Amino acid sequence: MQWIVIGAAGMLGQDVVARLEGEGRSVEALDRGDLDITDPAACDRLLRGADVVVNCAAWTAVDLAEEREAEAFAVNATGAANLARSASSVGARLVQISTDYVFDGSARTPYAADAPQNPATAYGRTKAAGEWAVAALGSQHLIMRTAYLYGAGGVCFPRTIVKLAAERGGLDVVDDQHGQPTWTVDVADLVLRAVDAEVPGGVYHATSQGSASWFEFAAEAVAAAGMDRGLVRPTTSEAFVRPAPRPAYSVLDHGSLRAVGVEPIGTWQERWSKAAGSVLAATRH
Repeated sequence: MQWIVIGAAGMLGQDVVARLEGEGRSVEALDRGDLDITDPAACDRLLRGADVVVNCAAWTAVDLAEEREAEAFAVNATGAANLARSASSVGARLVQISTDYVFDGSARTPYAADAPQNPATAYGRTKAAGEWAVAALGSQHLIMRTAYLYGAGGVCFPRTIVKLAAERGGLDVVDDQHGQPTWTVDVADLVLRAVDAEVPGGVYHATSQGSASWFEFAAEAVAAAGMDRGLVRPTTSEAFVRPAPRPAYSVLDHGSLRAVGVEPIGTWQERWSKAAGSVLAATRH
């Protein structure tokens, strides 16, 4: 089985490639310099021979998307559509990585995979459009939403928090936005398990179980670095107004995974305890 990973140099893409290579799978790693996903002819050419395509490429500059939505749409929606069409034409499955931002964050119970979308940002709108295109262009494609990602291969929240806490002697972190801190290694593992299980095409949630506020996650991060939890202080979203509003509630339900016999990722606390050493290692250098 030939795997192709798009966006292979990104934080998640690196771990997907590493997971596949660790399993001895045949994998081709492509990044922006190798494939422009907004070019349909290039997608057709480079996806020939693929059995599974994992799309980790995305415009993820959430605030910048508010003023450059057309550019974000070209990558997140048109690019996803091009990959879905090309994958379908060669009989490959596309795994489209999506986001909690397709929801507005107003819920108070975890979002089911089939919950109505209502994106409140340009980024969310473009990712929702990408989901629609992928679903429309291939009934066997998988849409895997994730959120609050962290990993060793890129800039991420816990590493940034530890660095800033050390430099500033403390910082304020919002305590009124809740989600599921999720290790990119675990998302990579879930992608492989879902494809191997030949799950039906559809939407699945690739997040850890449980929930935490950014403040709670920050406290765990500084503690894991051997620092005093008191270095982080709770505050509200009003203290950090941004061009794109952040969802207040980004907790995703895992019922669609369980329905097809695939075990979701473990609790965020347990997974963070496993991940912390490798994720924070770069901070100590």
